[in-house]
Amino acid sequence: MSTGVKIVAVLAAKEGMGQALEALLLGMAGACRAEPGNLRWDVWRDQADPTRFVLDELYVDDAAVTAHRASAHFVAYLARIGDLAERTALVLDPADLG
Repeated sequence: MSTGVKIVAVLAAKEGMGQALEALLLGMAGACRAEPGNLRWDVWRDQADPTRFVLDELYVDDAAVTAHRASAHFVAYLARIGDLAERTALVLDPADLG
């Protein structure tokens, strides 16, 4: 039984890039949520630092993640994100979902 693939990305805006980072992330939401195999794609803002964001993504399987990474909007994101933020991304398999 497949339980999905979770991606969590923490993005800390570079100096003066908070608004541009937020616009990039929020601008991607609709396209990412519409992808086949996407179950969740949410943007969270850190209460302690409004220029730090967390992406919470869930896909049905590895093939959906591969398709996401091949999408035009993800390729455009990768082309810009290095100028806007420090990024840490984790791709996770469930250990115990209860």
